[in-house]
Amino acid sequence: MTVFHAKRAYDPPEQADGFRVLVDRLWPRGLSKDAAVIDLWANDATPSTDLRRWFHADRDARWTEFRQRYLAELDESGAAANLAEDLSTHDTVTLLTASADVASSHVPVLLEALGARD
Repeated sequence: MTVFHAKRAYDPPEQADGFRVLVDRLWPRGLSKDAAVIDLWANDATPSTDLRRWFHADRDARWTEFRQRYLAELDESGAAANLAEDLSTHDTVTLLTASADVASSHVPVLLEALGARD
């Protein structure tokens, strides 16, 4: 069973991270690919550009609807199922995002879709 963690892409890589997966549609600003130590960039498992922009306009008021819409996108595209299959061979996976507040980003919803517990 895979153990999942989530943290900022800007945090230094640690051996305990295991397999490191960037789960942002855009590459984190100012972060070099060498410094990031990314094993997989799963940008197809991120919210669509329209959904991301809509959510960022008012995160607090739109969280519940964002969660529903994002889960629907993941289900419709099959991205979460595909990612879960790709990650199933790894004991430890760390999902990385550029978001300053990981807990209020799309990452907890993606973890939910992957059937993971942080």
